[in-house]
Amino acid sequence: MSDNTQGLRVQTGSAALRAGVELLSSMRFAISLLTVICIASVIGTVLKQHEPAVNYVNQFGPFWAELFGAVKLNAVYSAWWFLLILAFLVTSTSLCIARNTPKILVDLRVYKENIREQSLKAFHHKAEADLHETPEAEARRIGTLLAGGGWKVRLQQRDTPAGPGTGWMVAAKAGAANKLGYIAAHSAIVLVCLGGLLDGDLIVRAQMLLGGKTPYQGGGLIADVKPEHRLSERNPTFRGNLLVAEGTQSSTAILNQSDGVLLQDLPFAIELKKFIVEHYSTGMPKLFASEIVIHDKATGEKIPARVEVNHPASYKGIEIYQSSFDDGGSHLKLRAVPMVAGAKPFDIEGVVGNSTELTNQGGGPGSDKLTLEFTALRTINVENFGGAGPGGAGVDVRKVDLRESVESRLGAANKTVTKKELRNVGPSVSYKLRDAAGQAREFHNYMLPVDTGDGAPVFLLGVRETPAEPFRYLRVPADDKGSMDGFMRMKAALADEQAREAAVRRYVAQAVDPSRTDLAEQLRQSASRALALFAGRGMVDGKPTGGLQAVSDFMEANVPEAERARAGEVLVRILNGTLFEVAQLSRQRAGLPPLPQDEKTQGFMTQAVLSLSDAQIYPAPLVFELKDFTQVQASVFQVARAPGKSIVYLGCALLILGVFAMLYVRERRVWIWVAPHEGEGGRSRATMALSTNRKTMDGDQEFVQLAQKLIGAGKAPEGTA
Repeated sequence: MSDNTQGLRVQTGSAALRAGVELLSSMRFAISLLTVICIASVIGTVLKQHEPAVNYVNQFGPFWAELFGAVKLNAVYSAWWFLLILAFLVTSTSLCIARNTPKILVDLRVYKENIREQSLKAFHHKAEADLHETPEAEARRIGTLLAGGGWKVRLQQRDTPAGPGTGWMVAAKAGAANKLGYIAAHSAIVLVCLGGLLDGDLIVRAQMLLGGKTPYQGGGLIADVKPEHRLSERNPTFRGNLLVAEGTQSSTAILNQSDGVLLQDLPFAIELKKFIVEHYSTGMPKLFASEIVIHDKATGEKIPARVEVNHPASYKGIEIYQSSFDDGGSHLKLRAVPMVAGAKPFDIEGVVGNSTELTNQGGGPGSDKLTLEFTALRTINVENFGGAGPGGAGVDVRKVDLRESVESRLGAANKTVTKKELRNVGPSVSYKLRDAAGQAREFHNYMLPVDTGDGAPVFLLGVRETPAEPFRYLRVPADDKGSMDGFMRMKAALADEQAREAAVRRYVAQAVDPSRTDLAEQLRQSASRALALFAGRGMVDGKPTGGLQAVSDFMEANVPEAERARAGEVLVRILNGTLFEVAQLSRQRAGLPPLPQDEKTQGFMTQAVLSLSDAQIYPAPLVFELKDFTQVQASVFQVARAPGKSIVYLGCALLILGVFAMLYVRERRVWIWVAPHEGEGGRSRATMALSTNRKTMDGDQEFVQLAQKLIGAGKAPEGTA
């Protein structure tokens, strides 16, 4: 009883093993794995991989960011479950190949010439005919015809089952590549998966798990990073980024990880001699190219090379690709222009990527404890001026009501563009101002005044709270010398109460007959009130108290709605006139001639009124104007050692050949039994059949043609047209 039980267990275990192997090597199991891999690959393509955790929190929120991290969707291709699925797919496909290849190879060598005559009559494609020669002669003739048509033929002589005499079996086959295509296609899947695993970060992950390598999360110099964060030059596979500024060289690539970076030491250093970039008329780059010198660490040899997009350089099995470009530490000269009363301008220099402390540099309120971070320099800015420039359209305050003027405040860059007019508006600088609490705003200022088609060239001063927002622009009109000085002088005079009163007196003296003292006093009071409202009292509770908004609020509170439009137009004309006198007074104090009464001055004043109003809500005490720069460009290379690339290429070639063979090559077998004809000496009778792995109209026609050619029988098989 014990032996029987043990034997039963062995049989049960063997049956379970066979069932497991059968399932693992089945097509439905492989297709299921491929489906999961495709879904995971789509996720890995849509969702950016190996980003810092804070990026996922900012974009998707804490819940989804935590879920992505838990199931490793932020690193799909190195996730344990993805690698496990790939391993199962490789195993499943390998078992399919191992189980079916011997059968296929045997079948390729077998002609199945021992088939019986009665079996031939059961085929779908069959035909019979009487022949004039002996069985041997007819068999050899038929074999020769088939061999001439590309068939592989085997002749067999054997006794006829119906009586005395000898018959001949002609067995032929064609299209054996169909089954070889099965082997090629399945082998291709294995090769592609193995090559992908080899070129992925599986080996890097193994070094982290078994070799004690950990991602580096700090800052500082690359040379100071400890060995546990570095990968050896002999690392068999990696893919990283390398940033090299013009005139410098680097030999350490960065491998981004979700929780830091790994440093990959290279057996050579890359020196960037010159970076070349060409642009389309739209401002989009059309060519990246880098003139480099490769310095071999072992031999000291220097190898010049050129790297372009889609044209990498290769050295010691490492491919060097042109990935992108960046700023390599351009030198900037800026002029700090105060936006608050009492502060003075000053000059400052810096390097892109660095920062500097500003401690009461301007000498006015609001400038304490700021950190200036130099973030970017762009020498080319192609903007669309078809409907509005990057700063938005200006509005003539003398031709609109106050509400429309208020609605065209800071950030009026959202005007509808009806056509395209691309124009390069010159260099721009980007920087951040970070306060003592660590909060930062980003600024983007153009170096040259831009003609937006609104009557006066303007300096565009962009600002945004977060990188997810678009820039909003303060448009400062350029004076007759092409600078912001005229506007800043006017702004300073507007903040001076004595200057405002003097401007009002000058305006009233020109607008009213001196003999009309009552009308002059009334106009003086209206002008003083309008100018005081416009100048405001600075920021109260975080909100501006001046500008067009203050004038508009005053009108809504004190003027009936029916009279508001007409009264607003009159008040705006008074405001515009007094502001013009403020501008004239500021020029007089600076020793400059007065502004002429022409169209250019009108355009300047129209934009100046709007800009003075917008400046009330500009969120920084200083504006940094780009005065000069020395550009230093940097090239971003992707360096990769990919030994699996050749394996993947071989797999792709086999996959193409295999799929083509399985889809377009039909396996066919033909049998023709030639036996002596009963009762007629020297004559014979042929029975013919054809087998194919796919039933098609072409197969039906081919059989009819073969039957006619080989045995003279033209009858189509049953069921064919």
